[in-house]
Amino acid sequence: MEILYLHGLKGNLTREKREILESYGHVHAPTIFYRDNHKVVNDLKNEYINKDIDFVIGTSIGGFAAFYLANAFQKSALLFNPALVTQSVKQEIPTYKSSKRNLKHVILGAKDDVVDPAETLNFLSNQLKTNTAFTINYRLDLAHRIPVEIFQEEVESFFKHLYF
Repeated sequence: MEILYLHGLKGNLTREKREILESYGHVHAPTIFYRDNHKVVNDLKNEYINKDIDFVIGTSIGGFAAFYLANAFQKSALLFNPALVTQSVKQEIPTYKSSKRNLKHVILGAKDDVVDPAETLNFLSNQLKTNTAFTINYRLDLAHRIPVEIFQEEVESFFKHLYF
């Protein structure tokens, strides 16, 4: 399987998290300069459209990009604290719609002081008529950064939802 992982604004994919994802497939994890490029989603779509991506995973602004790329690729996505409502850097918001039913497994941290989980929930409620199945895990033990242990739990949960 081909997994596209999109890091947050100042992040990257750590070795530990890469190893977790690699147990499920081949991982593409591009370095993204969100501040320098306001068309990240469109550029990633063009770069990966022919790579047979099976799943898109993203954190924070990477979760924003993963949300729309999942629609463009008509694939499922795992989104950690996705910055769907407001982003600290300007990004174009694409209008990709998925004609194929896909899953978006959303992880929200109750202690997140960067991405407001209430705003994200409101945004997602407005998406309910789309061709998307949502699972939302509101974690009381989570802030904005994703510890390796929680990352592993949620990746396992995501793949269980897909295959069981």
